[in-house]
Amino acid sequence: MERKAKGLKLADILTTIVIAIVFGVIYKVWGPLYDMVKVFGFHADQLMYGMWFIASSLAYLLIRKPGVALLAETAASSGELIMGSQWGLEVLIYGFVQGLFAELVFAAFRYRRFDVFVVSLSAVGATAGSLIMDFYKGYIDALAPWNMALFLLARFIGAIVIAGAFAVSLAKALEKTGVTQMWRPASQDDYDALNR
Repeated sequence: MERKAKGLKLADILTTIVIAIVFGVIYKVWGPLYDMVKVFGFHADQLMYGMWFIASSLAYLLIRKPGVALLAETAASSGELIMGSQWGLEVLIYGFVQGLFAELVFAAFRYRRFDVFVVSLSAVGATAGSLIMDFYKGYIDALAPWNMALFLLARFIGAIVIAGAFAVSLAKALEKTGVTQMWRPASQDDYDALNR
C-alpha cells in the first residue's frame, strides 16, 4: 500500500485559498462594522475582533494539516489588502503574525486535536499575536490599567467565541453537508491512518 504524504497537496492549498478568499471578503466588510460598534464604548468593538482570526481556525478544522492555519490567515489578509483594506499593508503583517501564533498552538498539540478547547487556544494565540502588533504599533499602550484590562478581556472573549466556538460549529455544519469529503477521508481514523 502506498504511503500518503503528510504535507499539503494541491487540493489542500486550493481549498485553503478558497476559504481565505471568502474570509478576505468578510474581513473587508467587517472593518466598517467594527468601527460602527465603537460608538457603544467599553471596548465593545473588541468583542468582534475575533472574526479576523477565524480563517486560520476554520481552515485547520477542515483541512487538518500543518501549515494550513498560517497559510489561510496570511492569504485572507492578502485578500483583504487587495480589496483595499482601510489599514493598508499593515493588515498583511497582522495576518501573518496572527496565523503564526494560531499555527503554533496547533503544532503544540501535534496537529491531532480538533476540539473546541484547542481551537479556542489557537484563537487565544492569534489574539496574543494581534496584541503584540498593537503594542508595537503603539495603539493601546496609553490605556489606563482598568481600561487595558477591559480591552484585553473583550478581545480574548470575542476571539474565543468567534474564532473558537463558532469556528468549530461552522466546521461541523460544513462537514454535515459532505463538502469536506472531497479532500478528507470519511472518518478521523481513516484520516489518521493516511497521515501516519
